[in-house]
Amino acid sequence: MTMVYDEALDRFEPVLGLETHVELGTRSKMFCGCKTTFGAPPNTQVCPTCLAFPGALPVANAAAIESTIRIGLALNCSIAEWCRMARKNYFYPDMPKNYQISQYDEPLCFDGYVDVEVGGEVVRIEIERVHLEEDTGKSTHVGGATGRIHGADYSIVDYNRAGIPLVEIVTKPIPGTDRLAPEVAKAYVTELREIMRSLGVSDVRMEEGSLRCDVNVSLMPRGSSEWGTRTETKNVNSLRSVERSVRSEIERQAAVLAEGGKIVQETRHFHEDTGTTTSGRSKEEAQDYRYFPEPDLVPIAPDPAWVAELKAALPELPSVKRKRLQAEWALSDLDMQAMHNADAIDLVEATVAAGAPAADARKWWMGELARRANETATPLADLPITPAQIARVTELVASGALNDKLAREVLEGVLAGEGTPDEVVERRGLQIVNDEGELSAIIDQVLADNADAVEKVRSGKIAAAGALVGGVMRASKGKADAARARQLILDKLGVSE
Repeated sequence: MTMVYDEALDRFEPVLGLETHVELGTRSKMFCGCKTTFGAPPNTQVCPTCLAFPGALPVANAAAIESTIRIGLALNCSIAEWCRMARKNYFYPDMPKNYQISQYDEPLCFDGYVDVEVGGEVVRIEIERVHLEEDTGKSTHVGGATGRIHGADYSIVDYNRAGIPLVEIVTKPIPGTDRLAPEVAKAYVTELREIMRSLGVSDVRMEEGSLRCDVNVSLMPRGSSEWGTRTETKNVNSLRSVERSVRSEIERQAAVLAEGGKIVQETRHFHEDTGTTTSGRSKEEAQDYRYFPEPDLVPIAPDPAWVAELKAALPELPSVKRKRLQAEWALSDLDMQAMHNADAIDLVEATVAAGAPAADARKWWMGELARRANETATPLADLPITPAQIARVTELVASGALNDKLAREVLEGVLAGEGTPDEVVERRGLQIVNDEGELSAIIDQVLADNADAVEKVRSGKIAAAGALVGGVMRASKGKADAARARQLILDKLGVSE
């Protein structure tokens, strides 16, 4: 049971909350020396410490602490001068210790914000806390129709992920987004992803689980000041799904409330195939995790002078970089937003750095390459072609060695694994016909075969030369220089423009 989105927003106001988990890209785990390589064979990156063998003691990963502080600074947070790790006690098969080392009432970073632009409006998302913890292992439920524990024949656990440093970024409640709520949620997670990339602290690959989001949504009647009961959609793992899960919950909750029902505080699961959520487990009562300070770890007390050094060394943040590049490349807001949405800004920038004009770099990434990425459902950055190769293609076009049609064939060859642009040109014989004698012979034949068009041109209908140029391009299999061919045609016919 759902309500049409616009009708739902006519009657109710949404309030959002987003909890985003980021796996840090450290070489070793949070409290031991085990590797963190993604995709290793199950249970091969484990040791007595991350498997919680008796007597094995944790040692904090200094690089993870530094990365967390850098994240907090990039999110305009205050950094705690003293804080502790805590034990969060609960039982689940992928928790080797039956507790998680996390932070409770003393987060490392707190009271920050991120500004995002949606629909021409700047929305400030306030950050409640950024804290550091360890990730859990991964349970796989085998059998059944849903891939979840209910109905499964059995479950298996991979502890490779257990103990990987995990940063949790928790927003304060986000009211006032109105009809833009789904877009605001997506824009916020997108901005977080780009900030993490710019800091170099994580690969933030949502499809691999190194960035995942819990989406909280509640509704209140228009004109009310009392917030509604929230639901929490767990582990949403794509930017599009963040947006869709918010929209789905707004439509579902509105229908329930309109029928006089009550929203149950619970976790929910998002389904990619249907774009809807289903009930998980009830959270009507706060769960008692029996937090207490971790007795095997000393408190964290970052030196303020060190924190200041980290802040001074932060890279240019994505929002600042976008404004700078937009000015440098003389782009409209619409064009820049399109590049942002396509995740193409860094690719275009790298192509420009490799020697291509900004307009040409943008043309290829946002045109031919974006089309191919969409056709294969591949992220633009994952296409098997580099910015340097795109820059080389633009150089070949600028030199007259290729035209745009041949350049597209070169890109096709590079994407197919046939080698560098120059190797593809050589292998496929894609050089433009530059030999005047060869081009002249092709033109003579085209003129002989198209007497009507020749007569029209000679009588002053210059536009008819386009058909003759087309004939030259067909005869040369696209390898002639169209502009040069046109000029030679007019010269041979004794006509000037």
